[in-house]
Amino acid sequence: MSPVQHRINGAALSFSLEDELRLLRDELAKAPERIGRTLVKDGPLRVTLVGIRADGGMREHRAAGPVTIHVLEGEIEVTAASRKWPLRAGELLALDAGVVHAVTSRPGGIFLLTVMHGDDDRPSKTS
Repeated sequence: MSPVQHRINGAALSFSLEDELRLLRDELAKAPERIGRTLVKDGPLRVTLVGIRADGGMREHRAAGPVTIHVLEGEIEVTAASRKWPLRAGELLALDAGVVHAVTSRPGGIFLLTVMHGDDDRPSKTS
């Protein structure tokens, strides 16, 4: 995965998602299975553009903070919480912190992954 990190300097950060998609598509054509471009890395916030080649995927893993997966192109399937979630372009899945999940794609797909690392500010599930 090729890190491209945009720090938020000042109150806002703006860039062309279409330009980032174009770069990701070029890199994905040379990648064996998947590629990622970190678009935003600031404090606990990570926003990463992820491309998966046909019949590729990401092995089972978990994130310390909550996750959103927003499919931009193609189709992916997320396995999480003993369930399969088929997702197409325009669909979004949100997972709670610590949920074990895996991603596969038969036709290939590109998604925007947002992760909030560290959950110190989240209310306790017991409160």
